[in-house]
Amino acid sequence: LPNVYPGYQKVVEEKNQRKFEAAWGVPLSPRLGKTATELVPGILEGTTSALYVMAENPIMSEPDTNHVRKSFEQLDFMVLQEIFLTETALYADVLLPGVSFAEKTGTFTNTERRVQMIAPVISPLGDSKPDWQITAEIARRMMAKRDANQDAPFVGWDYQSPAEILDEAAALTPIYGGINHARILAGERIQWPCTGTEHPGTPILHVGKFARGLGKFHAVDYIPPAEQPDEDYPFVMSTGRVLYHWHGGEMTRRTNGLNKIYGEAMVEINPEDAEKLGATDESYLDITSRRGTIKARAWVTERVPPGMVYTNFHFPVSSANILTQAVLDPIAKIPEYKVTAVRVERVK
Repeated sequence: LPNVYPGYQKVVEEKNQRKFEAAWGVPLSPRLGKTATELVPGILEGTTSALYVMAENPIMSEPDTNHVRKSFEQLDFMVLQEIFLTETALYADVLLPGVSFAEKTGTFTNTERRVQMIAPVISPLGDSKPDWQITAEIARRMMAKRDANQDAPFVGWDYQSPAEILDEAAALTPIYGGINHARILAGERIQWPCTGTEHPGTPILHVGKFARGLGKFHAVDYIPPAEQPDEDYPFVMSTGRVLYHWHGGEMTRRTNGLNKIYGEAMVEINPEDAEKLGATDESYLDITSRRGTIKARAWVTERVPPGMVYTNFHFPVSSANILTQAVLDPIAKIPEYKVTAVRVERVK
């Protein structure tokens, strides 16, 4: 998140800026950073000249894939830190091989706020390294060119293990203040906020009331979708994930068991619309928006209402993001993935 330091500490608050400057030994900007969905359009606008992409596949996950490809072709420089040669790797100038979860140790924090330890099953393959080692090595080289305060407690980036990184997080991030490897390895099941080493963690975040007291409601203005169905594009397409795949499918598409269950892109269509098109579950459909066309197998289902189709972005040649548009929510900067005007035709 480009608007906060670790633990949701706002970058625009001077006390947070001063704390992290003192810890890291360099001056920091109080300005909000840009989201990924702002950085990619900035390439052709002239405000983005280089990207460091880590564990992400923008060719699959960003809206309007053809525009993303055009942007990456014009980008001056890209570093990609990944575990596979993804679709984005075609545009990278430098590839840094990271390791998978099975090759490293450290912690994950899940959406339940639970901090969990992982242990390596195999040694890193080839020249690959854990992400923290790669990032720290680059940071040390960059810091050597900075006029940093060498007395700052965390200026060195000289970690010997992920445990030391978590200790730094605990020192600077109040909600992680009492979390460390020793407690987790001892079997404690800790969920943040955990503000001290004697604090047990917080299994339920809000009990009886919100942490701030009463709930806070916000009045917002309704913004209609940027595209509406019309005579040329009469359907509304919504997009998302399916149970068996995650995001751009970089890991799940490489899992044979999942591919046996869901091995190709499918577009969900209501029986009424399928009948008009003469389509069945064995048919393939062309879905076309103002930005491109994909072909996917039909799934005739009541899960979607008439006039609407639903598909996903897990498979490269049939990714829904070839069709979506880079219109952003004005606050969260999230693209309008859920509403795209499309035309649907049965492939004959």
